[in-house]
Amino acid sequence: MNAAELLTNLTEQGVKLWADNDKLRINSPKGILTPQLQADIAASKTEILTLLRDRSSDDTATGLSLQTIGRLIGGYTDKSPLQFKPPVVDPQVMAKQLKITFRPLPKGFGRPTLLKFREELELKLQNYGVKVVSWEEATRDFRYEIDIPLTKWKKAIQMRVVKTDIDAVIDVDRQPASLIDKFKSFAAEKLYQFYSRFILKNQKASAAKIVQLIGWAEDHTMQRLEDPTSTQVILLADIDKQFVNPEIPYEQKINIGVNTLVKTFSEVVIGVSDKDISILNMNLSDSVFPREDFDNFVVKSLIPKIFVPIAPLPLSRFEVEKYSPTQSSAAQKLAQLSNQLATTGLFPAGFKLSEIVKRQSHRDIVDSIVNGRSGVSYGFVAYAEAPQYVGKLEISAAEWEDLSPVAGFSQDEVRQNAIGRRYLKTKLKNKDIYKQIPDIWLVSSRSGANKTNLDPERDLLRIGLQDKLHLQIPTGIDPAVVDVKPSYDTYVMVAIALAAALYAPELIKDGAPMIHFHGYPSAEWFEDNEYCSGVDNPSVPCGTYESGVFNFFNIYNLAQQSDNIALACLIEPDHGANIITRDLPYLLAKLQDSSKRSQIELGGKHFASLSR
Repeated sequence: MNAAELLTNLTEQGVKLWADNDKLRINSPKGILTPQLQADIAASKTEILTLLRDRSSDDTATGLSLQTIGRLIGGYTDKSPLQFKPPVVDPQVMAKQLKITFRPLPKGFGRPTLLKFREELELKLQNYGVKVVSWEEATRDFRYEIDIPLTKWKKAIQMRVVKTDIDAVIDVDRQPASLIDKFKSFAAEKLYQFYSRFILKNQKASAAKIVQLIGWAEDHTMQRLEDPTSTQVILLADIDKQFVNPEIPYEQKINIGVNTLVKTFSEVVIGVSDKDISILNMNLSDSVFPREDFDNFVVKSLIPKIFVPIAPLPLSRFEVEKYSPTQSSAAQKLAQLSNQLATTGLFPAGFKLSEIVKRQSHRDIVDSIVNGRSGVSYGFVAYAEAPQYVGKLEISAAEWEDLSPVAGFSQDEVRQNAIGRRYLKTKLKNKDIYKQIPDIWLVSSRSGANKTNLDPERDLLRIGLQDKLHLQIPTGIDPAVVDVKPSYDTYVMVAIALAAALYAPELIKDGAPMIHFHGYPSAEWFEDNEYCSGVDNPSVPCGTYESGVFNFFNIYNLAQQSDNIALACLIEPDHGANIITRDLPYLLAKLQDSSKRSQIELGGKHFASLSR
């Protein structure tokens, strides 16, 4: 195991390690440090010291390590370090774990603005500790044969492919394809369709296999990847003035942004002009940075997006069960919320991937990456149920001392009583508190659903956070047939609900509606007992439990300010805003009224007012 896995394994067994200048100090329970472990520690001493220094910010004002927060909101209870990686929230720590490469420029490339930006970007990334690998070192020769049964057609292909351990390839926008290139692409697509129908018999192929079948005829960077699911493509292009224009309605920007990403087959597109920098990914942020803010763009926006790419939660992360929406009061309240959100304009219609991605080979690659999701929509709506407790909600320090350790957690932070209820030692307003970790349940919209017209029998999933993540699907729905995938933002939803239960219990004690939309309220939108947090956070994408950690912190930070939070607005830069409140009619009235007065809108128009 590597140094990070070794450190996680030791911590879980109660071994304390800390850096004392250049010395590694260890305090271990008796019998843990076997001769083999001692040898492993000695061999990885330098790397462990580096990790300990980098993680010095892990112990936050909450009194909890990032490892504990990550395990709680991710539903990780397995002790194996191979199945759990502690979240990283410091972009400068993220940077030191990244490997990227720049694809060589096409011959005769003569766009000075992009050239200058490319040079500056490489230098900035290196200054922050990113390992920039040469193209020769980042790629390897790959040879394979395309052999179609029932025909005599066979072709040997040899090309340079980017190795799987490279996190991102940065390329430039290239010239439109020539007629010969278009013909080759057409031929490759027909070949893939034939192969898929008659050889695979319409079974799913891996993204890497599809790339092999069509890559010989393509010049997209994606076709040069050994594994398109492990390496992101980042494209440098001229800034799209329409997309960054604050006067263009966000609904139009969705079409512009999605088509740009699909056309270039890139996960991230960086728009560049002499004055501004924009960044686009599937979160469809229309954020713009002035060129003089280059450092902030790199460290707060680009590095987090490379480190934690957008990724959906597979069903394998959940214990999958069934439930009846008609028997759930939270489901009924969520349906009511959905029907009345249409007038706010905050939840635009989504789209089917089959309508946007025209080529079958490209659709199948996207299908592999998005874990079988058939459509994309923007935002989520959810209704958290009242937290579920058994026994005392809070205990004394003396009672804490009588509790037992919990496998996988530090006993300084999490313990359990005789009936298995877990308690958390944390801080609030500089005071140690010992709170029961409740069972969290919420009902949310499925991924891709129309958020303003939810069908309770099909679109509402019940998600639970206990010692594991649970996903309950409406009775009568077969997930193998119907697309009922959980929201990309599942970690965010459960993190908000858990943090509210621990630090702002009045906000969620009777249940709470939650929404996420791809925009922001203005500073004037907030009234008494309404609070905002998160404006200065790094812009990690949705679908990561790092985003859940930041929302956990946001709730904690607001609880430090007030005991009476009527509404919490949790900002995710380059993504949007999450809102949780304890009163559904109050939320609906506020959203409907303020949207008419343009105090809350899609897009980044109001973000700057929140950061003042």
